[in-house]
Amino acid sequence: MRKLKTIEMHRLTVDEFKAAEKLPLIVVLDNVRSLYNVGSVFRTADAFRVKAVWLCGVTGCPPNAEIHKTALGGEDSVDWRYFKDTQDAVRELHDKGYFVWSVEQVEGSTKLDKLADSPLFKRGAPAAVILGNEVKGVQQSVVDMSDGCLEIPQYGTKHSLNVSITAGIVIWEFAKPLPNPPQ
Repeated sequence: MRKLKTIEMHRLTVDEFKAAEKLPLIVVLDNVRSLYNVGSVFRTADAFRVKAVWLCGVTGCPPNAEIHKTALGGEDSVDWRYFKDTQDAVRELHDKGYFVWSVEQVEGSTKLDKLADSPLFKRGAPAAVILGNEVKGVQQSVVDMSDGCLEIPQYGTKHSLNVSITAGIVIWEFAKPLPNPPQ
């Protein structure tokens, strides 16, 4: 086996990315403090051609050297918006017809490995996932406004994952069931 060179991978230019069909998913970051986490989410959103990343509260915004360090340009290709209050973002998502999931451990959450079987999940429909602060998680008021909550099953001693790791796992779960992923 030979590793491919970057040029052999035929990646999209930023302009081609902007014009391409997107996964109908918006990732909302609710008061995420680490700029490296923000950058990692942008990079993953680029990899799966996510529609947008919405940054809320204390979450840092591009342009920023620390975001760029982990985003590696994903902050230039993926559309983003800033909201002072996450609740305003959720209201707008609802107004636009998005099903809003908070990624949080709550009573009655949908386990991520059962997402495709959930009556709440509509394959290919506009959806948003909200990822919370590294310590406090998604605000309870935002959880209350959500249409459902997703939880990643965990089997070790820890009760949470890093927010950027969580983003990758959750985005993959929304991207993988597409019968014809974007080419």
